[in-house]
Order: sequence, then C-alpha cells, then structure tokens
Amino acid sequence: MRSANLTLRSALRDAVGGLPRAYWAIWAGLLVNRVGSFVVPFLSLYLTQRRGFSVAEAGGLVSLWGLGAVGAGPVSGVLADRIGRRVALFVSLLGGAALTIALGFTTSPTLIAALVLGVGFIGEIYRPASHAVIADVVPPADRTRAFGLLYWAVNLGWAVGVTLAGLLAAVSYVLLFVGDGLTTLAFAWVVWRFVPETRPPGRDEGVREVLAGLAVPLRDRIFLPLLLLQLAFAIVFFQFQLALPVDMADHGISPTAFGFLLSLNGILIVVLQPFLNRWTAAARDPARILALGCALVGVGFGMNALHHTVGWYALAIAVWTLGEISYLPVVSVVPAELAPDSLRGRYQGAWALSWSLAAFAAPVLGAWGLERVGARGVWGACLIVGLAVAAGQLAVGPARRRRRDEIRAARPG
Repeated sequence: MRSANLTLRSALRDAVGGLPRAYWAIWAGLLVNRVGSFVVPFLSLYLTQRRGFSVAEAGGLVSLWGLGAVGAGPVSGVLADRIGRRVALFVSLLGGAALTIALGFTTSPTLIAALVLGVGFIGEIYRPASHAVIADVVPPADRTRAFGLLYWAVNLGWAVGVTLAGLLAAVSYVLLFVGDGLTTLAFAWVVWRFVPETRPPGRDEGVREVLAGLAVPLRDRIFLPLLLLQLAFAIVFFQFQLALPVDMADHGISPTAFGFLLSLNGILIVVLQPFLNRWTAAARDPARILALGCALVGVGFGMNALHHTVGWYALAIAVWTLGEISYLPVVSVVPAELAPDSLRGRYQGAWALSWSLAAFAAPVLGAWGLERVGARGVWGACLIVGLAVAAGQLAVGPARRRRRDEIRAARPG
C-alpha cells in the first residue's frame, strides 16, 4: 500500500508539480469562466428558436462574434506587450461580462448585432493575454505540460457548462447570459487577487514600432504556414457552433439533448487527457501528433453525413474529440516556442487571430453550405479539409522543430 501511495504521489508530482502560482491562478480562473461559458454554443439556437431568425440570418449574427474576435487578437497582443498582461485581462473580463449580460435582455436586431460584435471583441481580448502570462512564468520544458493541464481544466468547465446550459435553456435563455457574465466577473476577481504583472521589462515602443511588431508574426516564414493550417483546422472545428446544432435540430435533436451530446466532448477530454498529456509532452515529433489530430477531427465531422441518430452523433463527437485531445495541447505551444521574448503577446495575438477568423468564417460557410449543398456536402468538405491539414502539418514539421531548437539553444538556462 505504501509503495502504491508513493507511486501515486510521484505521478501527481510529475503531472502538476513545479508550476508557479500565477499559472494556477489563470488555470482556476479559466475553469470557472468555462463552467459559465453558456452563450456561444447556444447562440444559434437562441437566435433561431427564440428570436425567429432564419438559419442564414443566425449564421451572419454568430459570425459577428468571430468578426469582433478578429480584432481582439492583435489588440490584446499590443496591450499585453506594451501596457501589461493584467490590463488586457481586466479590460476583457469586465467589459465582456457587461456586454454578455446586456445581450440577454436585448430584442432589437440591430442591438443584438452590435452586442454580439462587442462580446466577440472585448470578451476575447483575455485569451492571448492569459497565454502570454503562461509563456512568461512557465519554463519552456514545462509548457506543453502546462498547456495540457490548462486544456484539461477548460474542458472540465466546458463539460459541466454545456450540460448546465442545456438545462437552463429549457427554463429561460436569459439565464444563460446572466450566468455567463457572472462567471466572467469571477475570473476577473481571480486575476486581480492572484495574478501579478508578468510583462518582461523593456523600453516603451513608438507607434511605428508597435505597428511593425504586429506584422512580424505574419512575415515569419516558419510561423505563417502553421498559422494558415491552424485557420483551416479551426474552420472545421467550429462547425459545432452552427452547422452541427442546426443539423441535429433538423433531425429531431432537442436543445437539451444537444447540450448533453456536446458535454460528451468535455467529459471525454476530462477522462482521457490526463493519460495522454505525458505522451504528447514527451513526443519527439509533434508534427505526427498534430497530423493525427487533424485527421481525426476531419473524420469525426465527416461521419455526420452517414447517420442521424443520437448514438451516431455521440460516436462522431467521440472521434473528433480524440482528434482535439491530440491536437490542441500540442499546437498551443507553437506561439510560445517560436516567438521572440519581447513579442510573445503579439505572437499570441496572431495565433488568436487565426481562431477568430475561423470563428467568423465557420458559421457563414456552414450556413451557406447547408442551404446550397446540404448537410452531407458540409460534412464531406470537413473530411477533405481535415485530411489536407494533416498532410500540411507533416510537411512543415521539420522547419518548426529546427526553429524551436535554435531558440532554445540561444536562451540562457
């Protein structure tokens, strides 16, 4: 028994030991925030079922969230590098909470559009800034493990959150907006209480230097191909926001059932991620893991074209969840390991930009595809893109590894 206890303690120490307090504060804040991330996954159902918008109109409105987030990444990068990580976090969390709550009480289509845009912009500034904090305080050798643990916490919150959201939506959609806003405020309190400013010291930049810094990630010949592959992957992945719930609703799946099905994604991640995290962190060739993840995500969404029962949808979600588990913790390290120290925020901002562009494009493309080529056409396209991105990850992997090793060798310690 004593030997078993020592083995368990050793395993826990290897999994969670050695990470700084500021990291765990971000970890806890994101967990709380994701438990209350009710609005985005249910926004398309809210707009079509409660506000009477068509699928195309709902797709346009949901895409405004992504359009707002497009600007959030670069702005967050500048704020985090020039003014500070904490400022960027506070601006995002306080402003995002207020706009989300207001959205739940708005009936005017024009105001709904403006608030969705605002939530996407203000509410997403926190993401690159929080990742910049982690890159500041976690040593390079521990970053894959740290981002894996962060990813696990986010998905634990997601699993609980979408289940609660499905139950709350059956009572009142307003509860989704209020609950989302309150948990965002809780994250702001955690930042204020436990996260210090971690921005590396350096001289202030002028306007020209700021603009030049924004362009550096986009001129990086190693980073840019990874950015474009990430964009294509995310467009497939974000089909769960509109195309998937609309397709499920067309085949008789209720909002409550949709919430439980989507919670399967988070449950699988919570159960499997701790076992896979050591494997991904120790992988000698991350490109192969990324390729496997992209292929599984493509196959998982492609499966939706074949059958339309609850059990089949659950199996498809399980397949693309395995791809997500393989892909996201590994790819999250890319901006941190390829960025110059003084531009960490802006590389994180560029990375967030790829997610935001996908969040903008995915609902529009999904709605267009559902109306023009039907659900089977949409899911077939997801399969093709997923496999193509997998091939691209294998092609760019060697160049990425060489850059990573050069940067590590040049850094003291």
